[in-house]
Order: sequence, then C-alpha cells, then structure tokens
Amino acid sequence: MSDRESDVSEWWTTSIIDMAPGQIRMRGHPIEDLIGEVSFVQMIWLMMRGTLPEAAEARLLEAALVAAVDHGPQAPSIAAARMAVTCGVGLNGALASAVNMLDDVHGGAGEQAVELYQRIADTNAPLRDVLDDWRAEHGRFIPGFGHRFHTPTDPRAPRLLGLVDDAAQGGMVTGRFAQIARGIETTLAEEKGKPVPMNIDGATAVIFAELAFAAPLARGLFCLSRSVGILAHAWEQTQQGGRNKGPTPPGYRWTYTGDNPIK
Repeated sequence: MSDRESDVSEWWTTSIIDMAPGQIRMRGHPIEDLIGEVSFVQMIWLMMRGTLPEAAEARLLEAALVAAVDHGPQAPSIAAARMAVTCGVGLNGALASAVNMLDDVHGGAGEQAVELYQRIADTNAPLRDVLDDWRAEHGRFIPGFGHRFHTPTDPRAPRLLGLVDDAAQGGMVTGRFAQIARGIETTLAEEKGKPVPMNIDGATAVIFAELAFAAPLARGLFCLSRSVGILAHAWEQTQQGGRNKGPTPPGYRWTYTGDNPIK
C-alpha cells in the first residue's frame, strides 16, 4: 500500500464495522448472522458495547427504551416535530428538528442523573453533602427527580425500579444504583416535606448505570427511545393535515410587555 493509500485508509478508523464487496461485519459478526437472530435492542448493545448482551441485560435495556418513547404534544420535542410537519418539513426533518431539542434541559437529565449516581457511588460522603455540592455546581434542581405533571408518582419509575430489583435478585446487576436513587428520593421528600417523585429520567438512569453505560450514552439512548414517539407524532400530523401551526391556536395571543400596547 502506498503512503497516499495509507493516508486515505487511515483517515477514519473504526472497530464498529468492516466491509468488502459482498461482505458486511458488525463488530466482527457477519450481518447475515445477525439479521433475524438478534433483536433491535441487542443490536444497539452490540454497536455501543462491542458484545452481545445477556438476555436479562437486553430485557432491562429494552424496558428503559420502551418507557421513554413518548410524553405527549406538550413535550417541546414532540410539539416541534408536529409543527415542523405543518410547515412542510418531511419526516426526516421533523425528526431532526425534535431531536435537536433534546439537550441539557429537555432530554439531558438522564445523563446528569447517571453522573450524580456515579458520584455518590464513588464517595463515602453523606448523601446530603453530595446533593448540596451538586446544587452548588449545577443549580437547585436534582436531575431525575420531581415532575410537574406526575405527582406524587411517575408511574414509569416504580415499574422500572421493580425490574431492576428482579435483575439484582438474579445477580445480573448489583442494585447499587437503585439503592442510591431511592435514597435521593427519600432525602428530597424529607427536605421538601412532600413527595418528590423519581421521574423517567431518574429511573432510566438507574438502568443505564446498573448496565454500566457511560453517562453521555444515557442521553443518546434517550434520543433513540424518544425518536419513536417523535416519528409517530410526525406521521400522525401528516395524516391529520394542518398548515403552519404554531405553538398555540391563532385565537390566543402572547403577552406583550413593551411600550404602547394594543388595547
């Protein structure tokens, strides 16, 4: 191989996929051996981790992905997808518009919760001290806890935590991060004097942490999950029609706070 050919071939390096005419291998597995034999969730694991998961690991990951697929048109990402469709954007553009909104505030709490759980797991400091330090660094909100709509319980969280408990009893995971999350929930309730429910981000973060996914992947996996709901809503909106729909019906106005308001 010439130096020029070497420069080109080494421009990108990857351990994910290898291809030659008539051959495709994903993490060393011929694609024809994967098709029809592994589930989509198993394929996600293989692509992210390089190995195929145990059946119990795949079920736990799948549960987290199923739980987070949708939260209705009031979720900014879902609303963005539906509005994009009414503006003439195709499904791929609607997906992109919506996923691009899944950042630190809307969509990033799972990643942040994994980071917090890992910090707690790695220290001997009292839980309240760790939470206080987190607030000093990141603000008053504890990621993964509290919900403006689902009070006193987010129905998704107990189900997911129960599955983690089952996996821990079977020796598939340690249960350490479920214990940490429950400790946070109890501490926050004591501080507030009322329940502060673990939400979908906090519960899925438990699963991602128990399965040893890196914190940034928690956000990526959430994006994969929520993309299902985004696609469903975007497609439904194409069937319903509508043109150039904004965030509120036309008869409702915003609040003007400048000079010389219209009476």
